Amino acid sequence: MGSEELAANLFRITKTEAKLKRDNVIGESKANNTHFIVGKNVREAIKKNGNVMPEDLPIPDKSLKELEKQNKNILMINK
Repeated sequence: MGSEELAANLFRITKTEAKLKRDNVIGESKANNTHFIVGKNVREAIKKNGNVMPEDLPIPDKSLKELEKQNKNILMINK
């Protein structure tokens, strides 16, 4: 996940949290629905502004787990 997708996720999370508090949303079902609506609005804003949709962003060559394993192996070799 690159910085653009991370930022979009953080924005969605913070806006959902604010709406849940502001609207005093109670119950899992209502909270899930609120989360869905906010997520939909964020996606619409991304699309409306001509940005790349999260699912269309480039995928890294290696996963975080692969990079961590590689770095751990390098550190062990250099000891």
